[in-house]
Amino acid sequence: MAPEEKRAWILGVVAIVAYAVYVAVVLGRAGDTPLAEVPYQAPLLWSVGGAIAVSIVLNMALGIASPRDAGRKDERDREIHRFGGFIGQSFVVIGGVAALVMAMARLPHFWIANAMYLGFVLSAILQSIAKVAAYRRGFQR
Repeated sequence: MAPEEKRAWILGVVAIVAYAVYVAVVLGRAGDTPLAEVPYQAPLLWSVGGAIAVSIVLNMALGIASPRDAGRKDERDREIHRFGGFIGQSFVVIGGVAALVMAMARLPHFWIANAMYLGFVLSAILQSIAKVAAYRRGFQR
């Protein structure tokens, strides 16, 4: 497995786990309280920060485990990385537009923040899927 494919797996798995933990914490805090009134800011920040930290640590461990491949990227890796980025950006845009519409509709901040976060998570997942598929099934420019 190419090192860049491993990085794509790390991105996807970490995004899914971090978001699942965030949703579990927020829903666990809800109880009888309406979701829009649940304190979500700290779990959201911890989830995002934790995902970034775990990704960094796992990528460092990947580099340590296979030092010969650590900085090696060929043209195919760069093309697949660009392709995955283009594919994943669609959900960043969708999340941003959804948040903009929600803000204009004056919805609670809870829903706006969660729409944006979900957009980022879906972007990371779709980006990972696109990259892994390109590595596994071949990539045509």
